[in-house]
Amino acid sequence: MRFPRHRTVSYAPSALVVATCLLAGAFLTPLVAQPATPRYEVKRATSAITIDGRLDEPTWTAASAPVTLQFLWDEQTGAKQQTRARVVWDDEALYIGYDADDADITAQYTERDDPTYRDDAVEIFINPRPDQTGVYYGFEWNARGVMYDYLNYNSRTLFKHFDARGVEVATALRGTLNERSDTDNGWSLEAKIPWANFETLSPRPPAAGTVWKANFNRWDGVAPDRRMSIWSDPQNETSWPHVPERFGELVFVE
Repeated sequence: MRFPRHRTVSYAPSALVVATCLLAGAFLTPLVAQPATPRYEVKRATSAITIDGRLDEPTWTAASAPVTLQFLWDEQTGAKQQTRARVVWDDEALYIGYDADDADITAQYTERDDPTYRDDAVEIFINPRPDQTGVYYGFEWNARGVMYDYLNYNSRTLFKHFDARGVEVATALRGTLNERSDTDNGWSLEAKIPWANFETLSPRPPAAGTVWKANFNRWDGVAPDRRMSIWSDPQNETSWPHVPERFGELVFVE
């Protein structure tokens, strides 16, 4: 994601500054309660998954009903095209499946860690340790299946040197890529992320009952007619999805 420029000012707070802040806190207006974040049950895979992008295995049928991403920012001018996401797990990995309606499939970037979010792309942000919100993993794939992955610190700093190992990803297109003159139907994506990639925040794979936090997003369209859709509302006036406090829950079940 593109990040705005910002300036950091460092200083040693005096006793007067600290006291002033504490005093000001006594007069703050109580925060308005925010709506609840969504919850998704991640079922254990019932059969093997072939990573071919087609989402046609029995496991996907047996998974929890897909989440449907919502359109929150009406100032965007891109078409409102539906996206559905499902997740399952087994002893080896986390599996993510997306199905996206798309009348004009476009994806220009072809290399690992290219800015795939500028293409037709789907994303998942994953926080295996919900007791903290300072660090989480980002995985973004365009309609070609090209991956941009990173560790995100403090919602603003991307550690792009993080490269997930052993990730398998494939897409299946219901149309023609980068052919602007015809009408496409959509595309789907499957991804397999081995548990070892989460070991910094989760030394052991999840078990039934474990709760992680996550958000699903999609960027769609060709500039300037672009649109983002998202699962859990970040409560932002602009399309900024990097708000880990507002990620939804992934609850692992058998």
